[in-house]
Amino acid sequence: MAFYRHTAILLALAALLTAAATRATPAPAPAPVPAREKTVWNYDGGIFFDTDGALTGGFCFRVVGRVTAHDFFEDLKRIDAPGLNSIFRRGKEAVTQFPSQLLLQFVIHDFPCAMKLQDIGSRNYLTRAVVSNLRMSLYWKRGLELRPISDYKVQAFHIRRIIPFDVSATDLPEKLEWSYEMEIPSEGVPLTDSLVLIIRTPNDQVAARVAARM
Repeated sequence: MAFYRHTAILLALAALLTAAATRATPAPAPAPVPAREKTVWNYDGGIFFDTDGALTGGFCFRVVGRVTAHDFFEDLKRIDAPGLNSIFRRGKEAVTQFPSQLLLQFVIHDFPCAMKLQDIGSRNYLTRAVVSNLRMSLYWKRGLELRPISDYKVQAFHIRRIIPFDVSATDLPEKLEWSYEMEIPSEGVPLTDSLVLIIRTPNDQVAARVAARM
């Protein structure tokens, strides 16, 4: 009988240990997202953006630019997957914030208000006086919140005359391109925030708005 009692005790202990081990076993890790369900964005060269703008009087223009920083965007990628937050990585390193400073570069140039043959020759072109009256504002955008950026620095500004195809023509309007370079403080700003540029007229109407977003 002693043999059976010891056997029963051992079986009971084995059952308890098995139950304890089952409770202590960690939950299995989530299955990796199949590569075909991932979207990978490459930011080599910076963040590029463009938009169209318009002013009363038949003036239309395009804004084209990018945001860069020394070596920061090289090999930087954003990985999106269904049901997961975006992940930013450089190699195996996780990146969550912008560097201390960014360089914003953009140009403004004329652009047809309508891409139709009948409009060619009938549109107005931006002039030095028109552009000099425009006001430019910068913001950090998080969700619907816009936070003004007031401590940026203008590093360069140029006005370039665009040479016409027919250099001998004397009756063509002057066509110009305005280029800007601005140093933007970005210490501690998360990569999920967007840099927003808004161009307004003297009477505070929005002529163009564009966001550089990751």
